[in-house]
Amino acid sequence: MTERSPMLPPERTRALALASAFLRGVAAAGLGLGSLAVLVTVLWISSPYPDSGPGGALRAAAAVWLLAHGAELVRPDTLSGVPAPVGVVPLLLVAGPVWLAHRAARDAAEPEEGRRRPSQAGAFCAVTAGYLLVVAGAAAYARDGSLRVVPDTLAFPVALVVAGAAAAGVWTAAGRPFGRLPSWSPLVLQEAVARTLFRNRAEAACRAAAVGTAVLVGGGALLVAVALGRDVAAAQDAFLALAGDWSGRVAVLLLAVSLVPNAALWGAAYGLGPGFALGTGATATPLGLTGTPAVPHFPLLAAAPDQGPAAPLNWAALAVPAVAALAVAWCAVRRAAPADAPRAQAWSPRETALVTGLAALGCGAGTALLTAMAGGPLGSGALAAFGPVWWLTGPAALVWTAAIGVPAALLLRLWRLRERGWAWRRDVDAPDGAEDTEDVREGADGNGADGNGADADADAVPEADEAEETGKPRRWWAPWRTGAPGGSTVQEGPAGSAAGGTAPAGGTPADDPGFEPYDFLPTDPWHENETREARWASLKRGSGGLMADFPARVPAALHSEETAEQPTEAEAADAKPADADGRGATP
Repeated sequence: MTERSPMLPPERTRALALASAFLRGVAAAGLGLGSLAVLVTVLWISSPYPDSGPGGALRAAAAVWLLAHGAELVRPDTLSGVPAPVGVVPLLLVAGPVWLAHRAARDAAEPEEGRRRPSQAGAFCAVTAGYLLVVAGAAAYARDGSLRVVPDTLAFPVALVVAGAAAAGVWTAAGRPFGRLPSWSPLVLQEAVARTLFRNRAEAACRAAAVGTAVLVGGGALLVAVALGRDVAAAQDAFLALAGDWSGRVAVLLLAVSLVPNAALWGAAYGLGPGFALGTGATATPLGLTGTPAVPHFPLLAAAPDQGPAAPLNWAALAVPAVAALAVAWCAVRRAAPADAPRAQAWSPRETALVTGLAALGCGAGTALLTAMAGGPLGSGALAAFGPVWWLTGPAALVWTAAIGVPAALLLRLWRLRERGWAWRRDVDAPDGAEDTEDVREGADGNGADGNGADADADAVPEADEAEETGKPRRWWAPWRTGAPGGSTVQEGPAGSAAGGTAPAGGTPADDPGFEPYDFLPTDPWHENETREARWASLKRGSGGLMADFPARVPAALHSEETAEQPTEAEAADAKPADADGRGATP
């Protein structure tokens, strides 16, 4: 429904285009609110003992929808008579409204053939205004319900979440460009952003930070799953005690599923070291649970550790940030020293360390933001502090990823640029005039022979002698470089010499008195599949990425024609004196 634009004339003015974007924002908010209202209404209908009428159910749905945007709710009816805040946001519910706002802004800003589109700023403002209009109406409607919205939270963070999702949608419609910075920003920063090198480094740092944050969250989810598996009986008892009928159990199950991302972030905070608060007087860390926890009966909270000092098994949670730091280092090194690039294109150790440090900073900032959303108050007394503390978890993630990630990135860079197994990288760094057997092999026919049909000097690289002595291939990843015994791949003719003009043992082709530079090349190995693939791989590496990525193979029909057209050795010998200067013609 969000992809369909309102029925407007093809030739519309700018005002009509802005109206269409405004209606998209209204439709996106209405879809999110309506979907949640339908779910709550179904649960209310199936409940055998509803506490209120349909109006109360719809007001509760509106309040929960605003809670999914980050708004803080208040329960006015409590046993103590003091209103109790509800600040824990189910993060799984946030995905729906954010995605709808993003889609609406993206569709409004994308160009469409035959229709006029508003500017990017106009689309952003129109979609945001339409969405926030529905937010204001939902807050006013839920004012008399069992869950009321704190008015201050409508500006922050609700409006900020909507504006951020809309801005991301407009940026996506524009192709995700990195535009220029504002004129009031420092000139040095503007010049840095304008460089392509800076953008590549920034992109690599952002990707590594995202991967590190994802590994932290995934590791936290694994910790929660293991803890629930160890105490599954307590989780089952809490689940059955909250509701006696099937409709209530379904509601509890849906609430638990929507809080799974929150539990994963709690586990990540536990593995990082600061842990999480189970009330104002209790904190759970890998060293143990201190204080008296105020834990309500809920299935996911059965994964909380027992009171007292931690066991050695709890210390295994510290492996989660270590693995996240290694993931950050690996992502940074993949861009710093790519496997398919020569040594000259690798980043310097300073650049690698700087990018990894920036990735660690981004990982810490992302973890702090997510943990701030995962926790919050659930009351005004002992449950006023519930969940991880963001200003401790964020710096802990920064310290872990920087202390382990930066040295690991430097070591991985050295390992990927090592000589053995990556010797082809020396082709770029070799000085002018230096003999390199690998370069000769790759620059010729790819079969271990030079352009005249003779082998390159086996003494140029010590690895060649080692391969000849042991009988093993020179490169495990290049089977076509396996030399024949004795270091020669030429074929002997009837007179004891090679068909392509050979050199004496241990010498060069030019030292042979009977050397013919334009003699016939061996025809059989030239058309083999292995040599064709070797030549194609060599050309592809030397082209700098210009060659197409498809195998160098010839159809069977063309291959048979080429074989039929090639002369035999007897015909070649007869045709050799036909040349004007006494030399044979090349095939």
